[in-house]
Amino acid sequence: MSVEGKFLLDLRAKVNDLEKQLSETKNELSQTQDKLANTQNELADTISTLDDTKSTLDDTQNTLEKTIGEGQRKDQTIEALTAEKEALKNDLEEHKSSLSTSEEKIATLTPELETSTQKAADLETQLNEANSTISNLKSENEDLNSKLTASQSEFDQLNSQLSELNNTLLQRDTKIQELSDAFAEKEQALESTTAHLTEVETELDELKPPDIGAGGFATDERITCPNLNRIPV
Repeated sequence: MSVEGKFLLDLRAKVNDLEKQLSETKNELSQTQDKLANTQNELADTISTLDDTKSTLDDTQNTLEKTIGEGQRKDQTIEALTAEKEALKNDLEEHKSSLSTSEEKIATLTPELETSTQKAADLETQLNEANSTISNLKSENEDLNSKLTASQSEFDQLNSQLSELNNTLLQRDTKIQELSDAFAEKEQALESTTAHLTEVETELDELKPPDIGAGGFATDERITCPNLNRIPV
């Protein structure tokens, strides 16, 4: 596997991981938004209940004031209304506490929502950058493949020329070997001829007559030929 291919695979794996993180972040963001919406709904319900409670409390207070104005005959009613008033006050405090809790939840969820939104935006940016890098690498890979194809074609042509040159060199080597063999044969023939010539020269030297002095030959001197079975001449 080429370096570019391995890098593309690693980059694709990173992109897949980023897409998975982005999906998870979007899910978390959606859940956070749902929690925030539910909390806001609970807060709205609590405020509505609180308003109702305040209205009821005001009505009770008005009724109590009227009852007190009517005299002691309505003490029992006043006590009942007073107890109801206390109960409403307790209910009001509980709703206030619930309201405070809801507000705290909203304060807690708001930064989480902002963090999740920013994280999603960052992942989107990284994903776009990764896709851009992949696109650039694919373009570079296509250029490299084009250059590789051209180089392969040139290599094939050079390889064909090299084969032709090797065949030519082989033919020349064969011709040189033939000429070398012919030269060796001629050299051997020359050596044989030279040896034969040497033998002939030796025989000629042996056939030369002896040097004749000033007094000439003696009367009984004979000339013999070594190759004529030593017959006197």
